[in-house]
Amino acid sequence: MIRILDRMVAGAFLRLFIRFVVGAPLLFVLGDVTEKLDDHLDRGVSLFEMGMGYLYMYPHYMLLSFPIAGLVAAVFTVHSMTTHSEIVAAKGGGISFHRLVLPLGVMGAVLTGFALYMSDVVPVTNRKSAEWFKEREVRKEWRQNFVYQTKEQETLSVQRLLVASGSMERIVLEVPENDGSLRHVWAEQAFYTDHAGWTFHQGYLRKISPQGEEVAYAFDRYRPRHLDLPPEELLEEPPGDEELTYAELGEKADAIYRSGGNPNELLVKKEQKLAIPAATMVIILFGAPLATTAKRGGAAFGIGASLGSTILYMMLLRVFGAIGSSGGLPAFWAAWLPNMLFFAAAVLLLSRVRT
Repeated sequence: MIRILDRMVAGAFLRLFIRFVVGAPLLFVLGDVTEKLDDHLDRGVSLFEMGMGYLYMYPHYMLLSFPIAGLVAAVFTVHSMTTHSEIVAAKGGGISFHRLVLPLGVMGAVLTGFALYMSDVVPVTNRKSAEWFKEREVRKEWRQNFVYQTKEQETLSVQRLLVASGSMERIVLEVPENDGSLRHVWAEQAFYTDHAGWTFHQGYLRKISPQGEEVAYAFDRYRPRHLDLPPEELLEEPPGDEELTYAELGEKADAIYRSGGNPNELLVKKEQKLAIPAATMVIILFGAPLATTAKRGGAAFGIGASLGSTILYMMLLRVFGAIGSSGGLPAFWAAWLPNMLFFAAAVLLLSRVRT
């Protein structure tokens, strides 16, 4: 009997979850179209390109819908069992409420794992979407006045890049050394070859020690150790924050910190990469006992409870995120406090349910 009940609860929950997580992103799409339609048309995006852009954005919207879908599915599943006296019948058969909703916890853990996997897939699809929307401008022949961060955390500033000739003009390269010193290289021109990478011409090199002591040299030619990126790669505009994975957000935040900037906003977004998927499990645990607090009310109660809880969670996520971005809270607490508050509420509600 217990196995039959487990399959019934898990099946009812999963059907509702899939319907919502597939359908809810349509609301995100409609909202985004309403807000950005003029911008898309101004960039010359055709209807086909717009459709492809939103198709690639769909996984992003689905991931955002995971906690909401988990809450809706949990509330409607348990509330339906409450109004039809199925929970009373289960208790009469010796099955406690906690044991009855155990499949929801198992499904929540599985869905949280899947959401964490999607959090690494979504940045890739977001980049594809940005290309269809023509948001990441790529110049095929030249680029000017840009800054590029290499994988070795070297900062390259270029006034002008020409792909056809494989050359750069007015270049500044800043290289942090392992001993804490900084190597600053300025050159009038640089040329690229396949076998040697970039070679700087007519410039000077300054090395500044951690104590502030400076040594400077003039040079006719200088070849940086790690700067071997072809001109075509330097053409690409840097991806937006939504197009970065958890590790890439960390690397970008570290680079901003080293350059004297404020990385708090990026650090909060990095922690939210894990906190939002984990919210799926937390909110399912919160929604299950919440649905037993009113035996009557039907769909209106389920919709009201889900909508109110969703608005509260999103509000907390934004408020604590803003506090963390301004430096009022560490990034970890800013991202995870909404989950902790909902988890505490879930534990309280579960403890008060008559088993």
